[in-house]
Amino acid sequence: MRITITKGEREDRLDIERPDGSRAATQFPHKGPIPHDFVHYAVESELGFDRGFWGLVESGHHPEEVQDIAKAAGHASAKRAQVPSADFVDAIQAERIVEAFEAAHWSGGAGDPAGIIYMANAGCEQSLVPAAPMDAPAVQRIRSRIADFMGRWKTLAPGESIALEWPGSSS
Repeated sequence: MRITITKGEREDRLDIERPDGSRAATQFPHKGPIPHDFVHYAVESELGFDRGFWGLVESGHHPEEVQDIAKAAGHASAKRAQVPSADFVDAIQAERIVEAFEAAHWSGGAGDPAGIIYMANAGCEQSLVPAAPMDAPAVQRIRSRIADFMGRWKTLAPGESIALEWPGSSS
């Protein structure tokens, strides 16, 4: 699956082309120094989540549908968590890991691997799912991916894009 993230003035854009040729697109407001959906890409591709945000998009869901899928699976947010459907556990674990990386980054530092793992696992526990499968070397690899993307993202002018290939199950 090809993912193109285009930098905008106030909103960024996602364009997706799946292996079957179907397409999806959406816009989203700036949130943090890099797009949230890229952090999902770094986390999910590194950890092999095939049922996280990008796996759901690859399987045919529109990016804007994922929140409704979460609600239907019994998980609207960590604050209103119920025991989720088994097929949605990966997506919740991925979201909690993404949040841990963003919290560490937005607080002004990269965060040590143990701290990121602790935050992710605490989020998983609050969300009623098992701890996410992640170790210190994986944290370092994800951090490297985020840093590389951030370096490229900062140099883009509005209207310029970065294209990614999703290594999912059907690509």
